[in-house]
Order: sequence, then structure tokens, then C-alpha cells
Amino acid sequence: MNQTSVQAFQGFGAKTIIRSADDIAAVVNHGPARGGHAHIVVALALGGVFLDAYDLTTLSYGIGDVRAHFHLDAATTGLVAAALNAGTIIGSLVGGWLTDRIGRYAVFMADMACFVVAALVAGAAPNVYVLIAARLAMGFGVGMDLPVAMAFLAEFSKLSGKGSKAARAAAWCPVWYAASSACFLLVFGMSAVVPASHSDWLWRGSLAFGAVPALLIILVRSKYMSESPLWLARQGELARAAEILRRSHGIDPVLEVDVTKRVSVKPRAAPLPLFRGPLLRRTALINIMTLTSAFAYSAIAFEGPGLLQTLLRLDRVEVLVATIVLNLVFAFTGGLIGVRLARSVSSRLLAISGYAVQIVSLAALALVGHPHGNIGIIIMLAGFAGFLFAQGFGPGCQLMVYPTLSYPTELRGSGIGLARLVSGIGGTVSLVFLPKLYAVFGSNLFWFVVCATSLPFFAHLLVRWEVLGYDPDLDPALRPQALCKKRT
Repeated sequence: MNQTSVQAFQGFGAKTIIRSADDIAAVVNHGPARGGHAHIVVALALGGVFLDAYDLTTLSYGIGDVRAHFHLDAATTGLVAAALNAGTIIGSLVGGWLTDRIGRYAVFMADMACFVVAALVAGAAPNVYVLIAARLAMGFGVGMDLPVAMAFLAEFSKLSGKGSKAARAAAWCPVWYAASSACFLLVFGMSAVVPASHSDWLWRGSLAFGAVPALLIILVRSKYMSESPLWLARQGELARAAEILRRSHGIDPVLEVDVTKRVSVKPRAAPLPLFRGPLLRRTALINIMTLTSAFAYSAIAFEGPGLLQTLLRLDRVEVLVATIVLNLVFAFTGGLIGVRLARSVSSRLLAISGYAVQIVSLAALALVGHPHGNIGIIIMLAGFAGFLFAQGFGPGCQLMVYPTLSYPTELRGSGIGLARLVSGIGGTVSLVFLPKLYAVFGSNLFWFVVCATSLPFFAHLLVRWEVLGYDPDLDPALRPQALCKKRT
């Protein structure tokens, strides 16, 4: 926080002077007063993350039933599985750009509507082509949502302490695993009542249910959701930004600018600055993390139920129970620990530690191969559990902490969108080729995942970029004028 912003911000209970966008950032960094509803905006944004994870999980268990229902070959089954990830590629590219161009609120509500329509169409799909199209649209919504949801989390949260930007951004991880677990619990509950002759009701019901939370968010949007005050301030709309702070942060701001005169608006920065100056190494590190994690997560999480069934010879119910336990007991718990640690522990240290545990866990899976006897089964389960627990407290949380806190408001949506674009490409390619790799290499597939996970581990050792306690909106080196300056 610069000296001007410190002097301008007089504290809650007194009038807060607003002269510039930096003063808006100073108020947000201090946190809301009692009576503000910024925490509700954060909860709604996390609701969008819940939908993203839920939709990405829906067919990780039911893809076999989809294949049987529509009599699909392996190639078409791969298209169904990869359709959502493919949709995220376009959605991330468009959503990240629109989030910075037209604002957070409009993009958020558009992707909620996309979730409702796509979920209902997917659940009622009469043929595989409609299902693939609906999953593409659903993926488009997921791609649009993460940049705007994470922007809301950063721009309605304070800089440090409980409820900080880092902790709120890290919260996407346990929310993600809670949604994954909710999906499996829903399928598990439905499997107890759905007749065996109508197994398609399981995947249809789980897909259609994704419309419910999206509708709930749409219903409460008018009372609590608003545009980001930081984004408005960076567009020169200080009066609107101050009014939103009055409601969301419970303060009494006083504008010391002449609102009758046109406020000088900072030029919009194009995505190109993500690859210039101080942002280049950050962008490189972030996208190494997202690309490799997309491959590793697809191999362990999406393919997990099938691997458990094949390697441990479990039946359908046992696979569901094992998957729920792994998600809730290990991944979700790890994510909660990661949120708590993100408040005060080095983000870089958490990422490096998580990758180290994952490398050891994956190596154990590769070494045990097809387990024989109780010891082999225990090692196999411990490998899955260790990977997911480490994903929760380490790279899982940091996958969104780093892009959310590395870029200023003008570029935050584009930076996150680029990361999710890379993740979508990695996830799509992984889902298409992982079954073929497993058919050729068997359990030696895990050695490929070990190699992929080692890349971000060494990247963090080399780049040494730390985001804890850092606010890019108050960094003069990241002003649009500085980033877009022509090279001389």
C-alpha cells in the first residue's frame, strides 16, 4: 500500500477519502466493516467454482454407462469424456478477455445461465451428439467462470490475515473437492434407488443436477452481487466504485474528485503484457504448473475410479466408496489445511512441498504396479491418498493463488484465462490419450506422471516467485502504461 493510500484510508467508523483507484485498493485490502456483505460475494463466487468442479466430475464415474447406453466405440467415448475440457479451452480464452474488457458481473451471470441450459440439455440428451454438444457448452461455461470467480475472490478480499486474498483464492481447492465428493455421493445415493434396467438415470440425473446451484446463484444475484469496485476504479469510474464499497464493505466513502469532469482512464492493457517485463517469468511458472497438473490430475482423479476397479479388482459400489473416501478424507482435508496455511506460509514453499509428496506417492504407485497381497493394496491406496492430500494443501490451492495474485486488475482475468486455457488443453489431450497410454504401458503410466510433476517442482526452485502478502494493484511496475510501453 503506498503512502497516499495509507493517508487516504482513515479506518472504519470515520469517513474514507477516495481520490484514486489506489485508494479503492487500499480500502479493499483493509477488509469490510461490520454490516458489509463482501463475504457473500465471495461465497457466491465460490459457488461458481463448485459448479465448475461438479460438472467436470459428473462423468468420471458414469462414462462407462454412457458408452453402454449409446453403444459407443473407444474413440467416441474419448470425445464424450474430453468434450467438457475442450469447451474450457474456448471458454477460458473468451471469458478471461471479456472479464477484463466488459467487467466481472456480466460474465459471471452469463456463465451461470450457460450452466443451467447445458446441464439440462446434457441430462436429457437423446443421442451422443447432443451430449457432446452440451458438454462442450458446459465446458465453455466452466472456462468462462474460473477467471471471473477468482477475480471476485481477489477483489472483494483483504490483503492479509483470515479471509485474505491468498486464503480466499486457495479456498477454490477444498470447494473443488467438496463438489467432486458431492457428485459421487449423489450418484451413490441414486444408485440405491435407480433400477438396474435404467442405469442411464444415474449419469443423466447427475448431469441435470448441475442446473440447481446455478439457478440458486441467479436467484440471489440482484441483492448481493455487484461489479468489482477495483475493476470500475481502473476504468475511471470512481463514483460507482465508491458506491459499491459503501454496500459491500459497510463504509462511508467521500470522493475528493470532481465527478462532473471526465476522469482519466488508464489504457486497457492487451494480453501481450503477460509475456513482457516482470510478468514473463510469472506467466511461464504459472502455465508450467497448470499444464503439468492437468495431466497429473486427469491421470489420478478422472481415471482414478477406472484404475481402482482394474488394479484392485473392485466392484462398482466399492469403487464409489473408495473414491468418496479419497476425495473427502484426503483431498478435501488437504485443501482445508492448504487454505489455513495460505494465510501465513510461503506460497512457494507450499507448492514445492506438495509437489515433493506427489512425486514420492506417484513413484510408489509406479513401483507397486498391479498389487499382489495386502501390502501391495495398502501401498496402492496410500499412493492415491498421498497424491490427493498433497494436491489439496500444495499445488491444488496454489494453482489459483498464483495467477490470481500475480496479475493486476487490468490483466487478472486474462492471466487466469490463459492459465485455464493451458489447463484445458492439457486436460483434453490427457483424457484422449491416457487410455491409450495405459493400454500400452499399464501401471508404468505413473512414471510419465512422475516426470510431469517434477517439472513444476524444479520450476519453482529456479523462478523463486512469491505471492504471499503481495498486491499487484499497488505495484507501479505493473501499471498498464509501464507494461505497454514500447521498447526502446
